[in-house]
Amino acid sequence: MNYKKKNLIFIGMPAVGKSTVGIVVAKRLGMQFIDTDLLIQEQEGKLLREIIAEQGQEGFLKIENQVNAAVNPENAVISPGGSVIYCREAMEHYKKIGTVVYLKASYQTIKKRIRNPKKRGVVLREGQSLRDLYDERTPYFEKYADITVCEDGCRIEETIENVLNAVKKRRKKYKRRKKLDKGTLPKLK
Repeated sequence: MNYKKKNLIFIGMPAVGKSTVGIVVAKRLGMQFIDTDLLIQEQEGKLLREIIAEQGQEGFLKIENQVNAAVNPENAVISPGGSVIYCREAMEHYKKIGTVVYLKASYQTIKKRIRNPKKRGVVLREGQSLRDLYDERTPYFEKYADITVCEDGCRIEETIENVLNAVKKRRKKYKRRKKLDKGTLPKLK
């Protein structure tokens, strides 16, 4: 984790609770909360589905990449949309400014939570199923995650506690490593 800017960035499939969990985690840690989908809508003056209808998926991803790559807070919980993982520049930026937390849920859990993907605003390509999207995105989530918190069988309160415990554990580990590095590295003259 980059401790100059103690940010947490939540990634995961739609319906994992990136915003819900993020808001509570931010409050508990005394951090601000940023929902980048809202920033995109604000910047464009349109709803996400309107942007996608007008610009197409590729056009939307360009906007999403640009907005997310420009987010540069200190001490914030950031909740980008699920498709941010396709935005290389944005994800590299997030890895530099904080810890990426993957809220992981099995396909069965996601399917139960998203009864109707279209109503939920999940963008699927022609002929693509929710399962296809899940299988496509999972390797990206795993690639970018610094911390993975599995939600299967957990109530929202348990997920929040699991995130807080994982973050606390990672911070302790980082501080311990930093102390060791200070003690073992030769001083430069």
